[in-house]
This record gives sequence, structure tokens and C-alpha cells, in this order.
Amino acid sequence: MSPFPSHRARRLRATPALRRLSRETLLDADHLIAPLLVKEGIDEPRPIASMPGHVQHTLDSLRAEAEQVARLGIPGIILFGIPDAKDATGSGADREDGIVQRALAKLRADFGEDVALIADVCLDEYTDHGHCGVIDDRGRIDNDATLLRYRSIAASQAAAGADIVAPSGMMDGQVAAIRAALDADGHVEVAIMSYAAKYASSFYEPFRDAAECAPQFGDRAGYQMDPPNVREALREVQSDIDEGTDIVMVKPALAYLDVIRMVRDAVTAPLAAYSVSGEYAMVKAAAVAGWLDEEKAMMEILTAIVRAGADIVLTYFAQDAARALARH
Repeated sequence: MSPFPSHRARRLRATPALRRLSRETLLDADHLIAPLLVKEGIDEPRPIASMPGHVQHTLDSLRAEAEQVARLGIPGIILFGIPDAKDATGSGADREDGIVQRALAKLRADFGEDVALIADVCLDEYTDHGHCGVIDDRGRIDNDATLLRYRSIAASQAAAGADIVAPSGMMDGQVAAIRAALDADGHVEVAIMSYAAKYASSFYEPFRDAAECAPQFGDRAGYQMDPPNVREALREVQSDIDEGTDIVMVKPALAYLDVIRMVRDAVTAPLAAYSVSGEYAMVKAAAVAGWLDEEKAMMEILTAIVRAGADIVLTYFAQDAARALARH
């Protein structure tokens, strides 16, 4: 008998093949959704300085990028629109000829049912004040007036070709309001992916630069969740499930792995996690500085999100991750 402790654990780590055979968490392209931004009124894609590798797309460049996404085996795209004009109520968000509506129609014609098309339902990209809802005369979000806008936006996106609408504003009752609007317009087959537990995070800043939607006054802490709170996330998630959401989401992901795990343990609904722009940007910046290996860090982060319990990961690394997975 050996005088040394058992080497049982190390035996299955000895070679790459053995590590693959004993791997508990499997990340593949089927887990991923690629966020893409499309901007009205530009003639060529505009690079986003804070998100290297991403651009504000034209309709044509969006279609080309979506083709790459499809070829990589990524099953879903979520669209964010940037209109050429903004106003207090975000009137561009539900126009029949709005930038997202036109993008959805073109992508639906290009890809049929081969790519799931998801549309973000919010007002921050469309309002001149940068908030996610209609502002009342006291400078606060008018929840009920905002729900009327969300109903109209979701119905417009569904008519344009969205498979899934994704309300991200954290308004009370948003899922029920949108579900009722979709059903009333005959879009019973269109699903809802709700940003059920969306925190007031510092990790959104690069996206706000990219989508030109930073708040012009105050912040969003009055309607997004307070980062120290955990149990509140379960209440928000359960409320959305009760209202009829099809998929629930936790956002951000990396700093909220405990919330993802808690939600996974509590509910059986499909669970998405949004690995947000700040998570992407900090890895990119550290890699440029030579402080870490970008691909290894990317794969470790995405694997951790799936390991925590996410079925779906929205990530700006989607295309890079799919390429890495294909090589390995």
C-alpha cells in the first residue's frame, strides 16, 4: 500500500482528454446571445472606443454581422437601437419605420427562423433625458405612463418580426402589461425575456457610451435594484414569473454570481444572465495592457456564469467565444 494519500482527484486532471471527460460545466455556443447596436442616420459603422471590437452598426453592416453570428452557431441576437432624434417620451421606439423595427424586418427576411431575434424594450436610448421611462412633472419616472409606452413598443417590435421582447426598464407590472398587449395584437407566440433582477450597476458605463443613453440628470437607482440586496431579487423574479414572463434574467452577471445561483435554485424557468459592457471592457483593457490572457479570461468568466446556473448568457464576447469554442 502506498504511504502517500490517494491521487484519485489528480488522475482525472492528467491530460486534456481526461479533463474534458470529467468536466462538470459545459459551455457551448448554444448558451450565447450576441448584443448588437444599430444606429439610424449613419453611412458606415462607428467604432465604440470603450468597447473595442464593437460598433454602432448601419443596417447593412448589422446584416453582415448577423450573418457572422449565424455562421458561428450562436442562436440569438438582441438588438438595441439608437435613433437620429430623441424626445421626452421616446417616440422613436415604437415607430413602424423605427431603426429597430427596420432592422428586425430585414433580419427576419435574411434568416427566417434560423436566428432568434430579440428586441430590447426600453426608452433610455430614445429619450432626450436618458431615463428608462416617461418623466412626470416632479422629475420622477411615471410608472403607469411608461407601461403604456412599453406596451406599444413591444407590439411594434413583434409586428416587425421579433421572436422575443425583453423589457429592461424594471418598471412595476411591465411583464403583465406587455403580455396583455402582445396577446391583444395576436402575437401570442412572441416570448418575453424580462430583466427581472437588474441592478443599478457601475458596469453599464461603456454601453451608455455606445448607445448614447447616459441619464442627463440623476441616476437609475430609484427603479433598478440596489446592489447589496439579494432576497429582493427573488421577489422580483417571482413577480415576473407570476406575470407571465418566459425567461428571467439577472443583470449584471460577474459581480452577481451569487444571485444567479440563488435564482437558479429557486425557480425552474429558463434563466439568462447578462455579462455587461463593463465586464467586457475591463477584460479587453487588461489584455491590451498585457496583464492577462484575453481568451482564457473570457472563457473562465463565461464558464463561471454557466456554472452559477445560467442557461443563457448575453455577452459582448459571444462571437469571440464561439470562435474559441470551435477551435477547441
